[in-house]
Amino acid sequence: MLSIAEYEEFLAKKDKRKAKQGWRFVGGKRIYFRSTWEANYGRYLQFLVDNHQIAYWLHEPKTFWFEAIKRGVRTYLPDFQVFDFLGNHHWVEVKGFMDAKSQTKLKRFAKYYPDEKLTLIDKTWFKENNKQLKSLINDWE
Repeated sequence: MLSIAEYEEFLAKKDKRKAKQGWRFVGGKRIYFRSTWEANYGRYLQFLVDNHQIAYWLHEPKTFWFEAIKRGVRTYLPDFQVFDFLGNHHWVEVKGFMDAKSQTKLKRFAKYYPDEKLTLIDKTWFKENNKQLKSLINDWE
């Protein structure tokens, strides 16, 4: 029988082999990420927490509803909510590609929730930061 630590290590190794979606351990929590980029961005946020640059972050904590919409895209679930030390927050969306449905979600979010700030993280961000972050952050994929 495996101990809890051995089981968690087994799961972490198993999850590392997955190229895309799957469970990962980040910040002492087991989180289901929908992509490798999303998992890496979660690791980056945890790095910022550990280095006292942000207070904390949450993964997919809230679904936003577009009540006036009767057909098509009616909800949006941002990937991350990030908090500073004053309790302010912003949302982060990690996107590998932007399809029509994703564009609609982001446009409707901006329209129906104008006071909410959203940052889009795409391949440009990863191209610019991947090399440096890979050397700084454990388990970077």
